[in-house]
Amino acid sequence: MKLLLDQNLSRKLVPALEPLYPETTHVILARLDRATDSDIWHWARLRGLTIATKNTDMVDLCVLRGAPPKVLWLRVGNCTTDLIVEVIVRNQERIASFDADPGRVVLPLFRLSAVD
Repeated sequence: MKLLLDQNLSRKLVPALEPLYPETTHVILARLDRATDSDIWHWARLRGLTIATKNTDMVDLCVLRGAPPKVLWLRVGNCTTDLIVEVIVRNQERIASFDADPGRVVLPLFRLSAVD
């Protein structure tokens, strides 16, 4: 799985996540920092990326349009990049299962526990 980190996530997450998710990028690194959510969604779709975000805009687009792309919805509130890495690492098996299931479009990930 390749991740596209949305604007609301730090681009400092890229090197931390690349060992688990090679080819991870950030909207700024992809020069999409001024693009609309729809354009970002389309760009991710064309490149086979899963969007990681903290807000509902991409979630809404994926629910309306379907996948690809899929969305990792980080329901973590204001927190450090280290905590975001921890949440993603802790949920690695759930993320792999989500990626393999064509019927699933959005995977919410929470701060405290790995709950389906």
